[in-house]
Formats: sequence, structure tokens, C-alpha cells
Amino acid sequence: MEILNAAQTRAWDEFTMQHEPIASIDLMERAAGACYQWLMRNGFQGGRFTIFCGKGNNGGDGLALARLLNHSKHAVTVYILEFGHLGTEDFQSNLAALHETETDVRFISAPETIPAIDPKEIIIDALFGSGLSRPLEGLTALLVKRLNQSRNTVISIDIPSGLYVDKPTGTNTVVKAKHTLSFQSQKLAFLVGENAPYFGEVHILDIGLHPEFLDNSSSSFTWVDKDYAARLYRPRKKFSHKGHFGHAAIISGSRGMMGATVLCTKACVRIGAGKVTAHIPMCGHTIMQTSIPEAMSKIESGEDYLKEISSLENYNAVGIGPGIGSHEQFDLILESIFDRFKKPMVIDADALTILSQNSALLKRMPASCILTPHPKELERLFGTYTNEFEAIERTISKSKEFNIIIVLKGHHTMVATPSDKTYMNSSGNPGMAKGGSGDVLTGIITGLLAQGYDPEKAAVLGVFLHGHAADLAVKQVAEEFLNPSDVIDHLGYALLDLYPKIS
Repeated sequence: MEILNAAQTRAWDEFTMQHEPIASIDLMERAAGACYQWLMRNGFQGGRFTIFCGKGNNGGDGLALARLLNHSKHAVTVYILEFGHLGTEDFQSNLAALHETETDVRFISAPETIPAIDPKEIIIDALFGSGLSRPLEGLTALLVKRLNQSRNTVISIDIPSGLYVDKPTGTNTVVKAKHTLSFQSQKLAFLVGENAPYFGEVHILDIGLHPEFLDNSSSSFTWVDKDYAARLYRPRKKFSHKGHFGHAAIISGSRGMMGATVLCTKACVRIGAGKVTAHIPMCGHTIMQTSIPEAMSKIESGEDYLKEISSLENYNAVGIGPGIGSHEQFDLILESIFDRFKKPMVIDADALTILSQNSALLKRMPASCILTPHPKELERLFGTYTNEFEAIERTISKSKEFNIIIVLKGHHTMVATPSDKTYMNSSGNPGMAKGGSGDVLTGIITGLLAQGYDPEKAAVLGVFLHGHAADLAVKQVAEEFLNPSDVIDHLGYALLDLYPKIS
């Protein structure tokens, strides 16, 4: 699914009106009907509603919803922000239709006309939609602050009023909704944590916009859901053997941090690499041989930490970084690996720290390397940022600059590629916020690379499977008790759920 900006969303509406064809007011009716049906299916049937409307098309949606609620015998009161001018044509048409019903319609023209609301009322926010481009101020801002001070359930239509779609909202006044009923496609505003206090639970409602629009337009952002991820999976052929699925190397571990190597290597084995060899210091030998009998170990020089790395020429992919520490000479090891190994590579954890301390190494990375930083690691690598939109822009620009793939980990992990395509992941949950989760992800992506997935698809599919396995795991254990090893254990179920034909 494409993630569209505000201009593209409006263009999709226009395309639908021209090619279905359908009048704009009928499309508005369709949107209001989808909101009405959602309310009736989700516990709000029989409730009392107070709907706040601006005079744009978002307000028109609110008026049409009010009429539908009135027709089904719900108690509805409508408040319209009044600044002495007419609304849009569709707004005015819906207002005229609403006046034909018994709905109580009132106007807010001054602070003293802002109503006190019964706590039992369900508030519908239809003040401003996704076209808003400036902060709320004056009477409008005062109204929103009053709504936010109430204890009522607030449901926003399209997007919480005051929230920007494609840029930081900052300290602007914004409606704090419990639910947001948006239309047809995800919005970038719903995928950044700094906006989480405003949109609550987001529900994307299908209002039948013309599907051919997406065939003739392109978005920089793609929403990776189960259907999209399933298209990336490559089923195995019946006469396959382990040589068809590659040999992965995991360069990892130091004294006291061999757990990272265990998790990373187990994930690489579980995701299906034909063979996996862990390059480890001597202190990890017994741990690895007893923890992961399916993997091989290559004991490198160094008792407590890696001091050099032997030949990598026979591997199809390398994952490097989990638990290696940040010992001084490791920048030379990284430099040597970059010079010798030109196949796909995942760089994570302590290896990212080493990169951030030696900017010259960034320029020596082979093309299509996959970096997997969390937000703080991103800052150490590429400089500080002031908001999540800036972090997204920074990640995309650095992906292009260095011709690499960057997996920025978070609630909606982002995969930025040099190809002008950025992916936002839909799977995962807060139970993954625990040490070791990143090590598992490194192993998953490395294992997919070893099997011959190209780096972009390996990163996108790996991120989705990582989160989807965690989502399946928390059906059996609370998020607080989810461990990274549980995610590994559920990877097979995640793939079965993604692609049932393999069962």
C-alpha cells in the first residue's frame, strides 16, 4: 500500500470523481457512510454525539455523518465554527440537508459560545482535515484546548485537527483523539511517535477510491503489510539442497556479550540460511557449540574479543557487529572486511558505533550494505536531529549519499533505499523494546541475504517477519514478558501465516 501525502490524497479524490465518475458530494457521502458504519460496529451504537465542524470539506463529512446518525435515531448536536463566511459548496449542501432534519445545529462565534459538554457525549472532530497548512489560532485553538480538557471520547475524521500530514507539528495546538477514522491509505503523520498523543488508534476506512490512480502515480513511501511482504517471499523448490541457500557468516561476540552472538546466529539459522558460521573469539567457543549445534564456529585470534578476521571469500553474506565491543583496533578490522568482501553485508550494534567514530570508514562501505541503527545510533552516525520527520529525511538522504540501505529501527521501522523508495513497516509491538531484539533482526536479514534475496527485499521482508513473529508471540505471552528468543521461536509460524502455501 502506498503512503500518500496530502496533495496526492486530494489528487486521488479528483481522479475518482473524474474516472468513476462520481460527484464530490457523493464521495463525501461515501466517506461519512464509512465513518457511520465504523461507529455502529465498534460499540458506539446508541450513543449521544456532539460533532464539531469547520466549514471545509472535513466539516462537510461531519455534517453528513450527523444526518446519518439522526436518521438512525441517535441524539446529535452539531457545532459549527463561525467566522462570517460561507463554507465550501459541499459543506453548504450538507448543511442545507441537515437543516431538513431535527438535528440541533449551533454556531461557535466567540469564546463564550464554546459549550460545556456532558461527559457522556461522544465528540466527533470534523474541524479540519489533511489540507491544513498552518497552526490553529484564536477561537479555533481555544475550542481545541477545551475539547482536550474534557474527559470525553474524541473521534477525529481524516486526521486530528491541527495535525500536519507530511511535516512536524511541533508545539501547535492539536486535537487529542482516542480514535482517528482516516480514509483509503496510511499517512506519514500516523507513523511517527511524536504524534502518538494525538491520533490514538488509527482506522483506515475503504471509501472506494478508484484503484487505477495508484497505477499511474508513485509515492516515495510504501506501507509494508502482510500482503506486501507475502509477495517478497520466494518458495523453495522441491529438489533443493543446503547449497542453494547460501553460507552466512556472523562476526560477533566478546567476553560477557556472547548472548548477542547466540541470538543473531540462531535467527540466521532459523530463517533458512543453508549454512551459518559464527566468527568468534576463543571465550565464546563452548557457548556457541552448546547453544547452537546447527551452526559452525570459526575461532579467531583473541581470547576475550576479536583481534582479526580470517578469510570471508566463501560466504554469500555477512552480518557484523552484535556484541563485538568497541575495541580500538576494530576499525582496522572493519576496513579490512570492507576491502575484501564486496557481497551483501549487514552492519549493526557495536560495528555502527565504530563507524560513527571513524567517518572515513563510511565512504569505504561496499554498495548495498545494510545498516540497522536505532535512533541514537543514527544520531551518532549522521548528526543530531530535532524531530522524527527530520530523522526520516536524514536517513533517506544518507542512504542515497552512501548508496546503502538504512534500516531505522522503531515502532514502524523504516527501510530507506538509494532507489527513491522508502518502506514503513506495519508489524511489531512494544514487547520488542528489549536488549537482543536488534541482534535477532541482524541474523534474519543476513540469513535472507545468504539465500539470495537482493538487499532491498531482504531488509523489507526481514523487518516484517521480525515484527510479525513478535506479534504472534504476544498472543501467548504478555508484551512485558516477550524475549528476543521468543521471536526466533515464532519465525516459522510468521512465515506460515505470511505464505500459507508452504504448509
